Amino acid sequence: MANFGESIYNMIPPKMEVREKPPMHRSKYAGTQPPTGSTFHAASTTCPAYSNTDGAAVEKPVADKTHGTFGKKQGGYSSDPNGYMKKAEKTGGRVLSLAEVKTQNPEALAPKHLKTRTSIIPKADEAPVMNLVTSKNFIVANAVETILSAPRKLPEGAKDFLKKEDYGKVPKYLQHIKQDIEAEYDYIQQLHQDREEEEYAQKRPLGEDERGSIVEGLKSKWEQVNTAYQGGTHMTKMDTMGKMKRKERYEAELSQIEKDIEKMSRGNIVVDSRM
Repeated sequence: MANFGESIYNMIPPKMEVREKPPMHRSKYAGTQPPTGSTFHAASTTCPAYSNTDGAAVEKPVADKTHGTFGKKQGGYSSDPNGYMKKAEKTGGRVLSLAEVKTQNPEALAPKHLKTRTSIIPKADEAPVMNLVTSKNFIVANAVETILSAPRKLPEGAKDFLKKEDYGKVPKYLQHIKQDIEAEYDYIQQLHQDREEEEYAQKRPLGEDERGSIVEGLKSKWEQVNTAYQGGTHMTKMDTMGKMKRKERYEAELSQIEKDIEKMSRGNIVVDSRM
């Protein structure tokens, strides 16, 4: 049949082909068995074994469960966040006082381990006290003693701390602290005084002859520096850094020497031997 492109048969939808499902494959081996030659189950164990060799689907030589075949079943040792022990759960919600334990459960206070005591056997030369008879009537004596006894004094309200002997007074420990502070202050003052005396002992007055020689030496040095300074005063143009630095150095030396001469010209000069 020739193919002319369009055909009326194309307008008819084709029939849906329903495919039949083949039967599902179900293995005769359990899905929980390890693969052939598996060693995955031997992790974290000291048994380097393997399982399911030669297609023999047997159980694992090392079971994948907690504690092996001992103890609880697998998952039985996992903690339950809602099953923790509450406060005072064993005592009914609160801790019993000692008086309540004595009345309700005195067996809990009894010692569990007692030492066996042997009866004290009297010696052969120890004779028991015999023939002791008294004519005292203990019933009447106790009644008379109870009647004549003074009543017990009860406490008179709360204790008044305003009536104490040392109320409003300076505590004794503050006096001790004050004495310690004064002693420490006196010790520091003594150290300063000793240091001042030591420094004063190392000072001496400058003699007149020595002072005059120092002044003469300063004047001669001033003459030398001034001569060198005057030798460069004709320079009106300071065009180099060396000329500027040299002029500033001479001026600083002259100023310092003049201050030293003025200071040495005074009287009562004291010299420190440590300098």
